[in-house]
Amino acid sequence: MQEPLRQILEIQELDMKMIRLIRLKREREKELEQISSLRAELRVQMEEKQREIENLSTTISAQEKRLEESVARIKKLESQQSSVKKVDEFNAITQELTAAEKERIALEQKISDLVDRRVSEEEILEKIRESLKTSEESSRVLEEEVRRSISLINEEGRTLKQERDELVKDADSQLLKIYERLFKNKKDRVVVPVENRTCSGCHIVVTAQHENLVRKGQNLTFCEHCSRVHYWHEQEPTEAAAAPRRRRRKAAASS
Repeated sequence: MQEPLRQILEIQELDMKMIRLIRLKREREKELEQISSLRAELRVQMEEKQREIENLSTTISAQEKRLEESVARIKKLESQQSSVKKVDEFNAITQELTAAEKERIALEQKISDLVDRRVSEEEILEKIRESLKTSEESSRVLEEEVRRSISLINEEGRTLKQERDELVKDADSQLLKIYERLFKNKKDRVVVPVENRTCSGCHIVVTAQHENLVRKGQNLTFCEHCSRVHYWHEQEPTEAAAAPRRRRRKAAASS
């Protein structure tokens, strides 16, 4: 393999590590956002529930005032009824009393329902408060852990960048420019070996002529399908391929 290409491969490995770190950092930052979002959602629920309870309390107060007015009216009517002497007037007041009593009963029932609802909403509010408190306590530890993880990722990223900057100083500028343009587009390995007459980037079979050019390594050779730069990677013989050679050696020795 050409030495300039070897340097680019080293830079590529560092770039791939940095991409993995960036992805990992984004995942950890997303975890922080989710933790924060959960707390924010609980706070919103708590505020909404508090407003509902306040509105219920206002409505209950208004209904209680109406009930007081209704009771006062009933007492007034009862007082009037006890002093009248005419039957017609007595009957008219009785009708008003009946209507007023119905109104009083309806108001009492409505107030009772509203109070029950307020008690229920207050219980829900208390549960939300407890959930928020628990979430804040448990998430504080998790957030610290995630932030430490992000800090370590940043530190590792700085180290990788320093290593890359050192390699770039000695790299072939023209080849580096080609590599960086390809890498920017693909965000993946762009200098890859040809193995078993196949581009290990796009996994499409190349021609025998193309493979021979890659083997020679005299010039840059690009994949016709994915535009990646190809290089030849000498592979160690497999155990299956080496076995016949061992058998042949044994046969020669015995003869």
